[in-house]
Amino acid sequence: MKHKTTFFRLALAGLLLTATMSAPARAQQPDLDGAWLGTLEAGAIKLRLVFRFTRQVDGTYGAALDSPDQGARGIPASSVEVKGDSVRVTLASLNAVYRGALQPGAARIAGTFTQHGMSFPLELARTDEVPDPGRPRPQDPKEPLPYHSEDVVYENPAAPGVRLAGTFTRPREPGRYPAALLITGSGPQNRNEEIMGHRPFLVLADHLTRRGIAVLRVDDRGVGESTGDFSTATSADFASDVRAGVAYLKSRDDVDPAAIGLIGHSEGGLIAPMVAAESDDVAWIVLMAGPGLPGDSILILQAELIARASGAPDTAIRWNQELQRTLFRILREEPSDSAARERVRAALRAFHERTRAALGQRPAEGTEAEAREAAIEQQVRQVVTPWYRYFIDYDPRPTLRRVKVPVLALNGSLDLQVPSDPNLAAIREALEQGGNRNVTIIEFPGLNHLFQTAKTGAPAEYAEIEETIAPAVLETIAEWVLGVSGRK
Repeated sequence: MKHKTTFFRLALAGLLLTATMSAPARAQQPDLDGAWLGTLEAGAIKLRLVFRFTRQVDGTYGAALDSPDQGARGIPASSVEVKGDSVRVTLASLNAVYRGALQPGAARIAGTFTQHGMSFPLELARTDEVPDPGRPRPQDPKEPLPYHSEDVVYENPAAPGVRLAGTFTRPREPGRYPAALLITGSGPQNRNEEIMGHRPFLVLADHLTRRGIAVLRVDDRGVGESTGDFSTATSADFASDVRAGVAYLKSRDDVDPAAIGLIGHSEGGLIAPMVAAESDDVAWIVLMAGPGLPGDSILILQAELIARASGAPDTAIRWNQELQRTLFRILREEPSDSAARERVRAALRAFHERTRAALGQRPAEGTEAEAREAAIEQQVRQVVTPWYRYFIDYDPRPTLRRVKVPVLALNGSLDLQVPSDPNLAAIREALEQGGNRNVTIIEFPGLNHLFQTAKTGAPAEYAEIEETIAPAVLETIAEWVLGVSGRK
């Protein structure tokens, strides 16, 4: 799933505020004004970081951080301290601190980036060329498009206040076409499933439409032009939105009502079977990195694999698994959100204290303590939600056993978020147990969770890779859909 498991929490990427320093300005302060670029190396992961320093009217500094390789911009510094050639930037929202020293010539800062008790060397250099994560990628379609495209809006009658907006594409020639409804992964996603500078659903829709398949891609409820409250929704609610999308497709005279299918990526691959098992209007489903294991197992596997790719030691991985299981237990024992938040907060504080003690560090003080508390509060908000409660207890296998329509399940061998081997095996077993014999399972060697050709599969690579979706995956899906729709 697309959970925020990389170094920075991408939910903060839209914040554009800067914070001023807490220490008084000094006459000998160096000139830091402008952008400073460096590369953080953590195991196999390399992340470009940009610190943007801004001198305030009183001579103090504010700062904001960009992580272009994660699509994050404008993460505000909670404090900036400059004393002589010494620079300290605290990012409370990330539980991170950068400490550096301005080098002779005032063009470099040599320092250390520390987050969650782990430290990495980071050298910054002045730059006038800041990487832009929003640039077009090679596979993004270019105008003019050789097919019909229109913006559409429809209601979800089962969810008052939810009005879904999206884009429908089909070949230009008149006719009734097989149609695919695309279902996004976890987290608030727009109709292009935009992530780290890539637009996977834009690329997928373009390829399928060129091959003769109509496509509907939609902003999640409460995202983009869609209305509703995303924060209170669970996977079951998103399944309700998908059913509304299927009904909309059936209402169109340019769609073959007997050839409407669902293509779900990540959590969307969990939602597609939920809808297909209950609806006679769904003719086929494609699961792209869809889960076959229960949610709690997915999250534990995901955290372990990404931590290993980041170079984390076995002890840290084991402690993190213990923490995850503790949080799962609290959520199951405490139906009250307020009580759950208190217990989760206490568990996270104990975890941080244990980690610092094991590393021989004194208890956090001052700005470091503030950074820790900010990180804890953010984790509390992420964990104590209807979606998280639902997801950790949802087992997709009973639903998969009830799916009788043709299924194509795909994954990449380097997927660290929904690991390929155990999940594809669980999907196959559940479908076969239910008597479904029209099942195609494919693992693509060397592809990650986004189906990009990757080196390690770590999420930090996503933005670095120019490819949005491997062409072989696009063509495999198109060929399969045309085949099960009787169009080959």
